[in-house]
Amino acid sequence: MNNNSNLLKGGMGVVLLILSAVILVVSLFVALTNLGSQGHASFNTSSTLPWGQPIATYLYFALASSGLGLLASLPLVFGFKQYYPVAKRCVFLAFVILISGMAVLALELGNVFRMLWAIPLNLQVQSAMFWMGVFYALDLLFLLWKFSKLDAGEWDSKTSKQVGIASFIGVLLASGNLALIFGMMSMRPFWFDGLLPIYFYFTGVTSGMAALVFFVYLAHGFSRDRMHPTLQSLLSGALPKMFAALIGGTLLFIAARAITGVYSNNPEIHLVWSDYLFASSLYHLSLWVGLLLPFLLMLNGNFRNQAGVQLLVSVLVFLGLFAERFYFVVGGQVVPLFKGTWYPDMIAYTPSLTEWALTFVGWSLALLLIVLGERFLNLSAMPDGVAESTSARPLAAG
Repeated sequence: MNNNSNLLKGGMGVVLLILSAVILVVSLFVALTNLGSQGHASFNTSSTLPWGQPIATYLYFALASSGLGLLASLPLVFGFKQYYPVAKRCVFLAFVILISGMAVLALELGNVFRMLWAIPLNLQVQSAMFWMGVFYALDLLFLLWKFSKLDAGEWDSKTSKQVGIASFIGVLLASGNLALIFGMMSMRPFWFDGLLPIYFYFTGVTSGMAALVFFVYLAHGFSRDRMHPTLQSLLSGALPKMFAALIGGTLLFIAARAITGVYSNNPEIHLVWSDYLFASSLYHLSLWVGLLLPFLLMLNGNFRNQAGVQLLVSVLVFLGLFAERFYFVVGGQVVPLFKGTWYPDMIAYTPSLTEWALTFVGWSLALLLIVLGERFLNLSAMPDGVAESTSARPLAAG
């Protein structure tokens, strides 16, 4: 058995590097060409529906990054040592995915370079969006600092623990503030919810777990035989059980919001759920195939510990939650603002070519950076004592 063999350092990594680079260049060319010639007119958004797929893409990436940061805190902050095999990779993935999400948001805003100085210097401290920028900038800083400590082998030093705690708090502030940007909008009843930060935390961890499982398998050529025994033990023990619980909790959150929405005496919320979300075959597909089916698979102990099932579930949940973010962002705007349900129709929206290009910019940039990280950084590193003690034990049966 060739343990800890990362196939992305070989030919497979070269192929993925070329593929992701080509997609990034093409999609960025399309996006910049259309934005340069047409500006926001190349989007299918409008003054009545200002946030489209690029905002949903940013939301998905930002929350997945936050989820990965919270997963990394299990061993680094709370001392759950069985999760050390994925800690460094979690921190790296959180940093890379957040960078990719911010790139999409920057391109969506228009003038990328003006944004860099105009937003922080205007000091709009009463705006939740201003604090979103501050908190996510701090989140990036702490993630990079934490990764540098782990890369230097400082797993349990005093400074490393302090940075880990600061990073954990930064993640909570950033994703919680992002939730409040939506949840404080009383004029958008579909979003207006004081518990939205909890929903964002939970679903963010679920999407982060899906990303972690997929990229762990990708790095090892989709084979557990190439993994360190400690990582094998985690993937056949605690991690898939947590994944199952996270998917189940996400379904519970969505069900609670759906039941409340359908039976709400607020006609706008009822209309979004009954006539927009539940009328969409794609939404049903993302709900039943992207979340319910993975949950049923992970409930079964025989399926849960199989590598192929875990990989399938990670992909389905990844796509299912991406669709959920899209319908969350767009669903909050389809009822015309200040006109309500007496308006004849909901606002129609389909992403344009430019908006799809921005989504592909985010995905391809993330993949490119992840492959580079897998090739040149030891993302499977863990404390020596943990690796040695776990390697001496038989693998868990699940």
